[in-house]
Amino acid sequence: MSRSLWTNIEIEGATKAHTDGRKWSAAGVSIDSRKVQPKDIFIAFRGSRVDGHCYVADAFEKGAAAAIVERKIDGLSEESPVLIVANVQKALVQIACLARKRSEAKFVAVTGSVGKTSSKNLLAKALAQFDSVHATIGNLNNHIGAPLSLARLNGSSRFAVFELGMNNTGEIAFLSNLIRPKVALITNVHGVHLEQLRTERAIAEAKAEIFNGLSENGSVVLNQDNPWIDFLKSRAEKKGIKNIITFGEDKKSDVQLLEWQPGEGKSFVKIQLKNETHQYVLSETGKHRALNSVGVLAVVHALGLDIQHAAKCFKSISTPVGRGGQKHINLTTEETFCLVDESYNASPVAMKAAFSVLKSMKAGPGGRKIIVIGDMLELGDDALKLHVELLDDLLAAKPDIVFTVGRLMFELHKLLPTGVFGAHGAKSIDVADQIANLIKAGDLVLVKGSLGTNMAPIIAAINSKGLENTDCSESNGGNE
Repeated sequence: MSRSLWTNIEIEGATKAHTDGRKWSAAGVSIDSRKVQPKDIFIAFRGSRVDGHCYVADAFEKGAAAAIVERKIDGLSEESPVLIVANVQKALVQIACLARKRSEAKFVAVTGSVGKTSSKNLLAKALAQFDSVHATIGNLNNHIGAPLSLARLNGSSRFAVFELGMNNTGEIAFLSNLIRPKVALITNVHGVHLEQLRTERAIAEAKAEIFNGLSENGSVVLNQDNPWIDFLKSRAEKKGIKNIITFGEDKKSDVQLLEWQPGEGKSFVKIQLKNETHQYVLSETGKHRALNSVGVLAVVHALGLDIQHAAKCFKSISTPVGRGGQKHINLTTEETFCLVDESYNASPVAMKAAFSVLKSMKAGPGGRKIIVIGDMLELGDDALKLHVELLDDLLAAKPDIVFTVGRLMFELHKLLPTGVFGAHGAKSIDVADQIANLIKAGDLVLVKGSLGTNMAPIIAAINSKGLENTDCSESNGGNE
């Protein structure tokens, strides 16, 4: 039987819902009827296209313990506990507040323009070396996702790691005050979300909102290499925060990256903390990934834990789909090519980091470097300029063939040397089959673009060429 996460008394008390008082207990919380598990509380959100109220019956058929709704649902069994509230979003936040109040875990909040999901995942792995960890799944980091993740927190977790995202000002402040972290990490500040916030300064202001909810005597961890470091420090100090820990390559960093050596499917990293050096293996390539790991260890240090012990897990971590994972794909039983899947998201700094990773990698015997890049979104008025400015970094990776996708990337396409140009497509589907048919044994293929550009058809077409897939790091000893 599933362990109880919530009882009817707790939920009714938190939400002040109208209910018939029937007793029940729940083991989880869901807002998607398709993903409801037995003993879940189903919260019926009304979206722009889908109204969860239409699927309450489906949730109960899947074994939901109860449903939180804004109106009476016809046709339900009398044995189906329904809680009626004025606003389901408010009810979710109320449940999240109670979860936070009853938890004795040490909370960490992570935000940043790029690298926050990777850092959150890495931090969860590191803290798991010490005790049980609750962490946001995927990128549930907004005004719904973060409270949902908090509502799923059980009392046994000793650490809780939350990713905080935003599109506009005020959003991170709300989430930070909800979570009240002991440690807050800002990975960096870059020109992402310019469409909404217009300037990098506005982005820095929005990221600094994470300080608002910091618990008493809490710590902040900041990227010393980032141009906005002084600004963020001043904002933290104005909040009365005294524990400021920095990381990066800069010699001023409290946790400094001394050396980074890329290998096949892994990196060798050396850092310094308080005149002590530490070395570890990271099963990811790219200096940006190494810097993410340094930021994570700075958080571990802020929590008073042993960073060398934490770093032991870094040699065996797995990369989420679409976030830079490398895998060999078998064309035949003996012939393979390597796919670097960066298709989940893209920004100028992330694009350049991906090109840098590819530059450090080698194609197989007789193979070529093939780069497939799609539009970067939410860049505001400078979008075209920022796409064109990728050219030097792109060519520095020494690609043999380049494919481009989207209206914005067409501007970059026009500047490509004739010798490396593959094709351009208005949509990814326009070039997916052409790319897949071009690939041969030994090729090294990078695919990167914003989620809204939908690079998925290209990834699917490339994967369809394979007999079976294996992680590149497994084939070259990256997990040793």
